[in-house]
Amino acid sequence: MRNSRGQVRGLPRWNRCAVMGVVNVTPDSFSDGGRWFDPETAVKRGLELVAEGADLIDVGGESTRPGASRVDEAEELRRVIPVVRDLAAEGVTVSVDTMRASVAGQAVAAGARLVNDVSGGRADPSMVPVVADARVPYLVMHWRGRSIDMNDRAVYGDVVTEVIGELRAGLDRAVAGGIEADRIVVDPGLGFAKRAEHDLALVAAAGRLRRELGRPLLIAASRKRFLGRVLAGPDGSPPPARERDAATAAVSALAAHAGAWAVRVHEVRASADAVRVVRAVNEAADAEEAGSTERTATSTNGAKTAHPAGGPAAEGAEGSV
Repeated sequence: MRNSRGQVRGLPRWNRCAVMGVVNVTPDSFSDGGRWFDPETAVKRGLELVAEGADLIDVGGESTRPGASRVDEAEELRRVIPVVRDLAAEGVTVSVDTMRASVAGQAVAAGARLVNDVSGGRADPSMVPVVADARVPYLVMHWRGRSIDMNDRAVYGDVVTEVIGELRAGLDRAVAGGIEADRIVVDPGLGFAKRAEHDLALVAAAGRLRRELGRPLLIAASRKRFLGRVLAGPDGSPPPARERDAATAAVSALAAHAGAWAVRVHEVRASADAVRVVRAVNEAADAEEAGSTERTATSTNGAKTAHPAGGPAAEGAEGSV
């Protein structure tokens, strides 16, 4: 099978790029402006996304949009834990999106099966030990600093090479801290200390990221600023975040084709369709490649047996000289 995506120990095995649906239990998300802030509404939203094709649901209680200030620990716990608990009770595979070890630990106890840490363990030194002790999968994202000033850190000579190097360092820190390598997913952190040209270069290099880092890759492009830049009208104004879902699905298809393990999206249906089409096309390509190899072998073997050395064809060839 082309573009092997890898497997994450502790999570289901999907036969295609997985789709992670996003539930932001925040009043200030860039993408939905607090539509799912109420826990009951957030749980309902998570179940809707599963019905639309999401394979797992990522629950977060702290906005990481550019310029966002941090929420305190008690409030993050109040937002996140009931939603994680209720979705897990419904049989949903839940990820918790947090930079705090305390939130990660309580979310895992409530049923979360993956910890998605946008800081890659750098925001809270207790995170890696907590995840290692819990023996759950861990998502390490490329991160250069907190949301309040991360745009100032978007300075690169070669963004792909530098992101690979910095992600490899994060991966090494996690393994050195006791997290098993086969439980780790990597994420290039689109939009985090990146300008539009950086994000586009990283999407284009998704296959290289996957190969060089040697771990399953998650691409989280959903509704982000670089898509707004691509879709900007003649006056340069980007469309609102909620009008970028078709563009998000296009990136989902590109990521799936490049071998990404999962894509993280706010609206699931179009991306769920996109990754299934990619799987079908890849299967057709594999079948065609196998058939071509078989036809070549049959043709070669047939040519050898039809005209054995010393047989009529050989004699005729000699007689024509």
